[in-house]
Amino acid sequence: MNILENKKENEQPEPEDSHFAKLGTILSNYLEFDETEKKNTSALKPAQKPKAPAILRFLKPVPWILLGVFLFSFFWDFPEWSANFFGHQLSYEGILRIISVSGMIGFLTNWIAITMLFRPLKKRPLLGQGLVPAHKERIAYRLATAVSDDLINPDLIKKKIGESKAISRYRKMAIRHVERVTSKKEFRDDLKIWLIDYVKSMIENPEFRKKVSSHLLDELDDALQDRMIERAALKTYTYFRGKTLQDFIEELLEKVPVSAEKNISFLEDYLDELPASIQHNSEKIDDLITLALFKLINQLNVKLLVEENLRKYDEQKLESMIRNATNEQLRTIQYLGALLGTIGGFVIWEPVLSLIVLTLLFGSVYITDQMLYR
Repeated sequence: MNILENKKENEQPEPEDSHFAKLGTILSNYLEFDETEKKNTSALKPAQKPKAPAILRFLKPVPWILLGVFLFSFFWDFPEWSANFFGHQLSYEGILRIISVSGMIGFLTNWIAITMLFRPLKKRPLLGQGLVPAHKERIAYRLATAVSDDLINPDLIKKKIGESKAISRYRKMAIRHVERVTSKKEFRDDLKIWLIDYVKSMIENPEFRKKVSSHLLDELDDALQDRMIERAALKTYTYFRGKTLQDFIEELLEKVPVSAEKNISFLEDYLDELPASIQHNSEKIDDLITLALFKLINQLNVKLLVEENLRKYDEQKLESMIRNATNEQLRTIQYLGALLGTIGGFVIWEPVLSLIVLTLLFGSVYITDQMLYR
């Protein structure tokens, strides 16, 4: 029984595009990675959002505590309280207001400074414009330059491709998959049907037969140019057959689909040898893929690509991008301002004693940090 069923005589040959669409359908039906390979070939997991610094949890209440202390100082603020510290007279009166105001000033100045990085988004007559939106073009250029020079330059990517062994790993995976797919009888039968159908559609095309026969005639004429006996024999043969040589060649071409169907078993041998052939040329394949990737990367102007995309960002989107990357750190800076302002309040209240205590405190922290670091 023939693999390909006979078509009706009045059936029009299918266009070439439809045959390749069929081939695409066949491949898509069989070339599917299993769940294990999907896990291995899945994209890298997106980076997790950085956790907020632990100190931020303790700093958040500080501005509210300072505000509460400031309001409380209007009702009571150590009136006429004093103490003697190693012969030094300390007066506590007004200390709550001093440290609370200094702390809130530290918080507010940092908050204003960070806010001025992004706001106002649009230039205002008196308030001006935020630092980031005002220098959006420069930021886009600098960031694009940094990315193209240091992060995504072709040499670095080529190096990473080599170090990761990704190409060889995926090539081995592809070989295993090809072995599994090509061993399926259903796939081989579908491929045979497609191949015979494609050959038949090409031969049924008069323009194709004419083009091939004309080419063969030219080749034959060149080959027999200096062979008078063979040329004479060929003309005699065609004369007795009552056909031109081109008609005779086209008649032979019409028998190609039948011959292809009878000898389609060659496809079995080819599919059996395909995985081993790929494995045998594995190093050449890896080199070619690496070279192709490197040429592709070299064609990409990373700097221009990044810069153009950043220029398309409006001020609001640019602010959101920067804030999403640095929001926790910016908030920590704000709250640290409240803490440092409070410390400054103690210095205002009692400069000499506060500086001595702070020097001892920060000196101990620095020495301890150095010891732990080493």
